[in-house]
Amino acid sequence: GREREMFMISDMVGKGLPIWLPNGEVFVREIEKFAIENETKYGYVRVRTPHLAKKELFLTSGHLPHYEDNMYPKMVMDDGEYYLKAMNCPLHHLIYLHKGRSYRDLPLRLAEYGTVYRNELSGALSGLLRVRMLSMNDAHIYCRKDQIDTEIESVLKMVKESFDVFGLTDYYFRLSLWDPKNKAKYINEPKNWEYSEERLRDILKRLKLPYKEVKDEAAFYGPKIDIQYKAVTGREETISTIQLDFAAKEKFGLKYADEDGGMNKEVFVIHRAPLGTHERFSAFLIEHYGGKFPLWLSPVQVILLPIADRHIDFCEDVASELKEKGIRVEMDGSRETLNKKVREAQLQQINYILVVGDKEQENKSVNIRTRDNEVHGEKSISKFVEEILIEINSRK
Repeated sequence: GREREMFMISDMVGKGLPIWLPNGEVFVREIEKFAIENETKYGYVRVRTPHLAKKELFLTSGHLPHYEDNMYPKMVMDDGEYYLKAMNCPLHHLIYLHKGRSYRDLPLRLAEYGTVYRNELSGALSGLLRVRMLSMNDAHIYCRKDQIDTEIESVLKMVKESFDVFGLTDYYFRLSLWDPKNKAKYINEPKNWEYSEERLRDILKRLKLPYKEVKDEAAFYGPKIDIQYKAVTGREETISTIQLDFAAKEKFGLKYADEDGGMNKEVFVIHRAPLGTHERFSAFLIEHYGGKFPLWLSPVQVILLPIADRHIDFCEDVASELKEKGIRVEMDGSRETLNKKVREAQLQQINYILVVGDKEQENKSVNIRTRDNEVHGEKSISKFVEEILIEINSRK
């Protein structure tokens, strides 16, 4: 990450609070763009919520006191006490309650790349893997009891499709259960825990997904399916999660009008984050690719190398044409030798290196090679643009 100039951490800002540099911002923006496109396909609508909220909201949700140790201390204002949000879900519940809901409105899928803040101990912080500021690929699905299985299966399908795009294969599923002995950590509703855990267990078995059951790893409001990924460093981390929340319906009074016009209070909430957080997911991908990003994720996709000063104007025209097509391109107009320019571009892991000399300028073409030093030879600019756009848009 440092070699590719993806992010920085400053003591003046604080540990666990990464600052995305231009290369990293492009990287996470492309990931977010992919997630939004995917969620639109799966029927999600997007929302945006504040970074902080009043104490009363988190008392209602149960984050106070169950999650208080992981939250930043309260801020006393003239109109009450505020907390930085550690989760987006309480604010999404308020959006659900914004107006009356009918059985026809469900499932309602609310998505947000919401930034949350968690008070991790400084000794536990590690690069992008464990941070205090998390930009979550978050969403909450409000559904009827009879829709739980279909919605969770749909999320599992989305997770697999997403991981396939990124080339991630070394993962398994963990059914994270409560521990009834740990009364301080969990809502004490044994029947709800039994029902919710059995629902998730049945889904995993029916889909024949490999999973392990682990006690005392659930969220305080319900069990979850965690997707455990083994990074190239050998360290295992939770990369994605799907939680079944049975508590929100009581705490927030979630309900809907059923077919007979009566009010049904059995609204279940599925919390899901297929790509986890920008920070942790990017950490996995940076190491997974070894800094050699696929074209669609590369901060710089193309670099133009003029052989001599007389080729610079033509290269600038080509760069403008590529930028108009949405291709991320730079030009090295320095007076270094061509070999040195090529070597520097390869060290920067730029996917396509375009060399321009007299012949290319005359033919309105470019001479193409890759970061792996594969030489493709001369090709017209229009043909190159056509081919590279196909590669970018296919996210191969």
